[in-house]
Amino acid sequence: MGESREGKIPTCCALLALLLAACTTTAPRPFTLDYDTPVDAKLQQRLEEIDTRLRAKYGMTTEQTAVGLLDLRQPRVAMIHPDRIEYAASVAKIGILLAYFQLHPGAATSLDAQTEHELGLMIKASSNEMAAKYSREMGLREIQQVLNAGGFYDASRGGGIWVGKHYGPNSERIGDPVCDHSHAATIRQLLRFYWLMDSGQLVSPAASKKMREIFLSPDIPHDDHKFVHALAGRDVVILRKWGTWQDYLHDSALIEGPGRRYVLAALTHHPAGDAYLEDLAREVDDLIRRSRRE
Repeated sequence: MGESREGKIPTCCALLALLLAACTTTAPRPFTLDYDTPVDAKLQQRLEEIDTRLRAKYGMTTEQTAVGLLDLRQPRVAMIHPDRIEYAASVAKIGILLAYFQLHPGAATSLDAQTEHELGLMIKASSNEMAAKYSREMGLREIQQVLNAGGFYDASRGGGIWVGKHYGPNSERIGDPVCDHSHAATIRQLLRFYWLMDSGQLVSPAASKKMREIFLSPDIPHDDHKFVHALAGRDVVILRKWGTWQDYLHDSALIEGPGRRYVLAALTHHPAGDAYLEDLAREVDDLIRRSRRE
């Protein structure tokens, strides 16, 4: 005697519920870069190997380098000393750019050509004059309030991006609460800045798009050193903010090329910092390209 039609309905419903539950529990979570984001074990090992080898080559200690790598295509992250605050030199100018778009909401869709060019000079050519112009217009406290509110600086977590001085002479100075730096950054927050901009989450999708255009600024040439010099001829597009003051030598960039899209940031405090940065950029680019074929 066959099973009744009524008896089949609960069984089918139960199977459907199990399938839905399985889909719910196995669906990947959206990537978020915050203090709880785990590093990718394999990528972390490779990055640490590169850093160790290069430090040995140039006589640098673990206190003189901090590095972060974010593969945007998977995504996955590796970080060395991610929350150790460092004097940032001109790298902190990205904080001025972020604050400008936060405090001028209309700029995302109606930025005049002169302002866009001047902000491009501040970011791509690292103009101190333009940085001071815009930081003075907005105010140091107002800029830092934007950074704090966006989670880019947290003294209880080691610090982050800090803009406490205009890039010019006779400037007021507000030291960061952790180490009293006038300008500061951490690797985690540098990676997070580029990730949010790339994913359209930095202020707004329109503001993120406009900031990306400012980083590109095709009418302004790159300064040919650090990451840019290292990756010349590799068919890549580089959106970067570098910094140099005495032997504080830094670079940070979103790098795009065939088969790869990633963010690399490194902060060094050593006379050989630029040589380290160039070798680092080449080795990391090789690593990312090679990992696509594995």
